[in-house]
This record gives sequence, C-alpha cells and structure tokens, in this order.
Amino acid sequence: MSELKAQALDVNERTSSRSYRNYVLFILTLVYAFNFIDRQIIGILSPFIKADLGLDDAQLGWLKGIYFALLYTIVGIPIAWLADRYSRVNIIAISLTLWSGFTAVSGLASNYVQLALARIGVGIGEAGGSPPSHSIISDLFPKEKRAGALAIYSLGIPFGIMLAFFASAFFLQGGSADWRIVMISVGLPGILLALLLKFTVREPERTQVVKDETSNAPSVKASLKQLLKVPTWWGMALGISFGSFGNYAISTWVIDYYVRAFAGLDITQLLVAFGIVNGTAYALGVWLGGVIADKWGKHNKKAYALLPAIALIIGVPAFYASLQVNDLWLSVGLMTFLLFTSGSYLGPSFAMAQTLAPVNVRAMSTALFFFVLNIIALGGGPTLTGIISEALVPSLGPVEALRTALCYLLIPYTLSIAVFLWTSTRIENDWAMAEARGL
Repeated sequence: MSELKAQALDVNERTSSRSYRNYVLFILTLVYAFNFIDRQIIGILSPFIKADLGLDDAQLGWLKGIYFALLYTIVGIPIAWLADRYSRVNIIAISLTLWSGFTAVSGLASNYVQLALARIGVGIGEAGGSPPSHSIISDLFPKEKRAGALAIYSLGIPFGIMLAFFASAFFLQGGSADWRIVMISVGLPGILLALLLKFTVREPERTQVVKDETSNAPSVKASLKQLLKVPTWWGMALGISFGSFGNYAISTWVIDYYVRAFAGLDITQLLVAFGIVNGTAYALGVWLGGVIADKWGKHNKKAYALLPAIALIIGVPAFYASLQVNDLWLSVGLMTFLLFTSGSYLGPSFAMAQTLAPVNVRAMSTALFFFVLNIIALGGGPTLTGIISEALVPSLGPVEALRTALCYLLIPYTLSIAVFLWTSTRIENDWAMAEARGL
C-alpha cells in the first residue's frame, strides 16, 4: 500500500511541474501533428493517385472523406469510454502505432479497394488519439488556461499539414517519384513516436474527487444525456463542424484544383508554398484564437463563440475571391487569409467541449464532439465536393466542375457563422451551470 502511495505521489509531483506539463503538451501536440500528416497526405497526393489508379473525383472523394471518417467516428466512442476508465497514455500509444502502420501500408496498395481498406485502418487508429489527449490536457491545465493549451495542441493540425506538404515535395521530386514512397516515409516514423510517448509520459491523476469507482465514469448513454443538457456544447460542436466541412474539403481538394486550373505549374513549388502557409498563417490563427479567447473570455464568456463567428465573417469572402482570380499566387494569398482566420475556432471550441462537460465524461465529451465534427466535416466535406465535381464534369469540364463544387462551400461556412452567433447567446448560462457543479 505504501508503495502505491509513493507512486501516486511521484505522479502528482511530476504532473504538477510546469516543465513536465509543457513537455506532455508538446508530445501530445506532436502526436496530433502525425495524426494530420497521415490524414492530409492522401489529399496532397490525390492528383498522382488519380493518374496512377485511374480514379474519378467521386472515388477520390470517398477515399478522402467517408471511408476514413465513418469508422473513425464510430470507434472513437468506445475508445473514449475506455479512456475515462483506463490508461489514456497506453490508448494513445497503441492508436498512434496503428494509424501510422496503416498509412505505411497504404503505400503498398495496388488498387482502389486495397487503398480504401488501408484508409479505413488509418481512421480506426486515429480514433484513439484526440479524446484521451484532450482529457489528459484538461487534467494538467486549469480551466482558465484550457483554451490556450488546447489551441497549442491544435497546432498539431497546421504543423502536421505543413510536414505532409514538405514531405511530399521532398519525396515526389517534382512529380517524378512514386506516391507510394511518400506514404511509407510519413507512416513509419509515427511508430517511433509511440514508443517515446509510452516511455516518457505518465498517466496523470484525474482532477475529479471520486467517491467510488462505479461513480467515476458513467455509461455512454448517461454521458450523452448529460451533454444533451448543454446547448453551448452542441452549438460549438455544430459551429466547428460546418466550418471544418469547408476546411476539410479545401485541404483535400486544393492541390487538385490548382493543378487543373493552372496547367504547367511547378508542383514542388506549390507544395512548399502550402507547407509554409499552413506552418505560419494557419498555425498563427490557431494559436491566436486560443490566446484571444482566453483573454477576452475573462471579461466576456461570449468571446468563445463570438471570436470564431467574426473571424469567419472576415475570411470566407477571401476564400470565394481566391476561386475567381486568374493569378496563381494571388489565389494562394487569398486562400491563406481564410486559413489564418478559420484557425481561430479550434481552441475555443475544444475548450468548451471540455470545460462545459462534467469532469468524469471529458474523454467521452471529446469523442462525441469529434463524432459530430467528423461525420459532418470530414465525412461530408471531401466526399460531397468530389461527388458534386464529378457530376458537373460532363457539362462544365474538370476545372470548372471542381471550382463550382468548391464555391458551394459558402453554404456550410454561412451556417457555421450563424451557429456560432446563436451559441454566444447561451454560453454565459451554461458556463455558470458548469461552475456550479465544479469545472
């Protein structure tokens, strides 16, 4: 018994250390970056995969969207149930190994069915990444710093996308190399990171004082009932979902669009440019979104929903303009402006998913949050854009068909703005209720 107490004290001392806490956040952010390297890579390699396997836009849309998202979202719920009860560090390490391995296996695919199965495998693995990571971060950081911490964690998205672009530019050698080499090269390093996580990060103590083991983590049904009572939780989930519907569609189709619309462009130069854009403008938007929301939120809780709405009101017109101009780099610049502004909703949305949820369902809260987010955004955005584009090809041709499909993204972006504005009217009441039961 004394040995167990000593181990518990050791864990508490380490997790209370600021440097250790920041180290854990860094490792989890790096894991999240690998999540998006493996998720984004198929969109970057899309033109090469299409040419090699003879696919159409609809088939590519299914590969980029629903094949990955369906099991990713479904499996995420039982994994989150486990994360509210068992070691979150072990769950993340196993999941990282799985999704990295399946990404490497994708490079061995010789036909559409094999590639689809590999993408499903990647989705199953990635389901165990964010819910336990969000839960760990929320145990390590107090409520007034969660949006900032989760915004830093969310930097894994732009940095992961950046690394995916850079890796593609390096290994493709201007389009002369095989896309399979890129898949294998970005997949295998994730297995090494899983080992680093496992042997250097300790499972933190959960912040809730538990009366008994059975009261600690309610069932999936009970968790859902608790979250259904929080309007702001659903508002933030739908707001980020509609916004990400557009962002996922853009991130997975933008290279296809530019390759078609600007024939003869230097593909390596374009990949490097988008790598830089994601690693700077998008990353800055993500980081500032969390920082501004935390500072503004100290005086006005509505900030967590108002900030994303205002940012999208500014950024969405720039996106539409980027599809209308005939200059490649002007178009890329306008697209960059959207990435900068849209990154602002990640930190505030994820923070609300944690702060407004009861402490003992935090991992489940994130899993359900991601279920809504990814069924709508990841499952819908890339898939529907591909289906619409393919349906319009006979009448408009491949360039105008894809451009028109991307223009339709103005609809979900507008819905996102409307939902965030509505949520800002409910957030103060829900925050007060969360404080009453203990954040």
